[in-house]
Amino acid sequence: MEHWLQRLEPFLDKELVQIVMSSPRKKDEIGKIQIRPVILKNKLAFQASEYRGQKVYHRNMDKKEVLEYTEEKMQAMRQLEAQHQNGRLHILISKKGKVTIKASKEGCIRKNKELSHNRSKNYILNPDTPIPFLADLGVQTKEGKIIHARYDKFRQMNRFLEFVADVADKLPRDREAVIIDFGCGKSYLTFALYYYLHELKGYDIRIIGLDLKEDVIAHCNMLAEKYGYEKLSFQTGDIAEYDGVEQVDMVVTLHACDTATDFALDKAIRWNAGIILSVPCCQHELNGQIHNDLLEPILKYGLIKERMAALITDALRANVLEAAGYQVQILEFIDMEHTPKNILIRGVKSSKKKSGSDIRPVLDFLHLDPALVRLQQGKEKNDE
Repeated sequence: MEHWLQRLEPFLDKELVQIVMSSPRKKDEIGKIQIRPVILKNKLAFQASEYRGQKVYHRNMDKKEVLEYTEEKMQAMRQLEAQHQNGRLHILISKKGKVTIKASKEGCIRKNKELSHNRSKNYILNPDTPIPFLADLGVQTKEGKIIHARYDKFRQMNRFLEFVADVADKLPRDREAVIIDFGCGKSYLTFALYYYLHELKGYDIRIIGLDLKEDVIAHCNMLAEKYGYEKLSFQTGDIAEYDGVEQVDMVVTLHACDTATDFALDKAIRWNAGIILSVPCCQHELNGQIHNDLLEPILKYGLIKERMAALITDALRANVLEAAGYQVQILEFIDMEHTPKNILIRGVKSSKKKSGSDIRPVLDFLHLDPALVRLQQGKEKNDE
């Protein structure tokens, strides 16, 4: 019988739209694999994208290599679909190795005809559309082109908006939604958030940016007024002492240093905010507390101890949010300009009560007393 690879080989040319391998035989395998043609150094190649959980791994190969790669990967997959501008090929492989091949002469249209390896990504913020705040913040020219040296900032803004887009439907639509951005700084992401939710998606929102720097706040207010963003305002203030609103629907805290993140998360829980987006940094508190004789051979190295303390800090924060009734995800963000920290904590208030994990044994084991735990314990005492 003809091997299925022989049927696939003619599809591997520049008119290939894509090959998708899916339906993994084991849950912990790669979710799916997508292969598309690309031009590298003026030669045709094929890029495989392996989707593993929240991450994607890429690999570029020539025709011979991609055939060998596909044969190997299909040992862990049940089906393969090849889409070509001149036809389709569908291959099913059963548990016992039985191969079923279905072919069609109905061709597919490639949405993006550009085969360049660096072809444009579909960003939420269109890189070719003039957006006033992007120009004033130095990310885009007035003609609507992203400044090359600021492309990382542009990518960061879009990545953040992707996280928001995933949970935006949790915001109320029958009333004004209130959003607080603690430690907003120059407010790149605050302006992007308002533009996306209000200008592009039509949400009735009010966003308040809070920061300690008076000159930065004055500049941001000037820009908001310039653009006619009537429900975007900025205030000078400290996170721990802020009490300017009674109800908040979304709390954003990006690179708030050390325990400032804990105060922001505590505020969010007390407000019963529906959405929390936090990118912590500078987690010094637990680095000064963590101690355990058993782990001393590991903790004696300062850099290792610092990184462990940072990861433990965010894991404990996530557990506290879960105990407060949030569905929590720890996601990979894009590095900030002034910190290598790239973890984003996303919490969405759940209607289902969840007790959360008991973190007390961990705190005792490592001799920890985290700020968020202390703040929440104070809340519980006040509720009694």
